[in-house]
Amino acid sequence: MDDIGLNITQKKLSPEDKMKLESYFPLADTIVSLIGEHCEIVIHSLDELERSVVKISNGSITGRKVGSPITDLGLKMLAQYEKNKNQVQEGYFAKNANGDELKSATFVITGLKGQPIGLFCMNINLSAPFNEVLKAFLPSVDSLPVQELFSSNATDVINESLKKTIIDVDNDNKIMLKQRNKEITRRLFENGIFELKEATQLVALELKISKHAIYKYIREFKS
Repeated sequence: MDDIGLNITQKKLSPEDKMKLESYFPLADTIVSLIGEHCEIVIHSLDELERSVVKISNGSITGRKVGSPITDLGLKMLAQYEKNKNQVQEGYFAKNANGDELKSATFVITGLKGQPIGLFCMNINLSAPFNEVLKAFLPSVDSLPVQELFSSNATDVINESLKKTIIDVDNDNKIMLKQRNKEITRRLFENGIFELKEATQLVALELKISKHAIYKYIREFKS
């Protein structure tokens, strides 16, 4: 690669930049876990374009692996990014070597100083049988649904979590009445509810105890 190409795309990544790239690795695995085996996530590092792939989740879709090079389209996107950093890269359609239709999307990962350091690429195989794709979105026989509180404000999240926790504790015959408030507080603490600012006050009001009692419980749990 000549000097002009080197200046445009290939970068010398700092240890901090490499750590930031690596912070996206779990996200790649999570997206594949959500969408299923017909989804592929690839992370490129701009440190060495000839071996740019540093992370790939489910590389069977494009047949690549860690150490594979950047694509021609990836280089083109980087050149476009250098010209207009505010341009949003829309999703696009592509084909792999087997002729499968792919729906793809790519965004530029930037470093601490705002410079491009990598690419985060997503590919979904549209040629896969629909019933196989659908499997990823249907619960298995052994899976249990997870309850999640969706709300537009924090107060509702706290109150709904508090209500559910009270019901669970009151239905647990192993918990003595004198331990009720402490056990409710413990479960809420372990679920992270007290990270929300209103939680201490709302829990104290519902349990008819002081905020100082709540703080005392939390100190015990932390220690």
